[in-house]
Amino acid sequence: MSDRPTTIKEALDKWEKKNEMKASEATEIGLQFQMPPIEKMTPELAALKNCEKLSLSTNNIDRIVLPPLPNLKILALGRNNIKSFAGLEVLCDTLEQLWISYNSIEKLKGIELMKKLKVLYMGYNSIKDWNEVSKLTALSETLTDFNIYGNPVIETSENYRVDVIQRLPFLKMLDGEPALI
Repeated sequence: MSDRPTTIKEALDKWEKKNEMKASEATEIGLQFQMPPIEKMTPELAALKNCEKLSLSTNNIDRIVLPPLPNLKILALGRNNIKSFAGLEVLCDTLEQLWISYNSIEKLKGIELMKKLKVLYMGYNSIKDWNEVSKLTALSETLTDFNIYGNPVIETSENYRVDVIQRLPFLKMLDGEPALI
């Protein structure tokens, strides 16, 4: 087996063979669990104009580099090495769900641009500061479901659920349970 990472082009070619259709026509694309793992998001992703749900989870990606994908509503990037939300701006008018748990995100800078985000799963990242969690108030019109469990910030609280809900009273779900105090 090769030591070099799988490219987006190779992963898309494999996906097309397996699914017997062009990736450019699909509404759902799964490129998760590539062996060897994908390390870089490359311009070939621009072909996914019809894609509404894209999964690149469980790879070895460290930066978000996406072209505008006009129909993308759900993006799964869990279990990678992503450190920031930089690169998501191109999806600010369409993205409704971001699944980005098990990464290395410390700051929520840029998340306030996600005007339609309803679901943000970011458990097991590196959020240490309650001021970062408070940045989600910018999404009070849309965000209803949030996962923060496993981040260091919750260890600083006697009852982290109360602290999250006080900061984000608009949430309906927190860590998979109704957001009630």
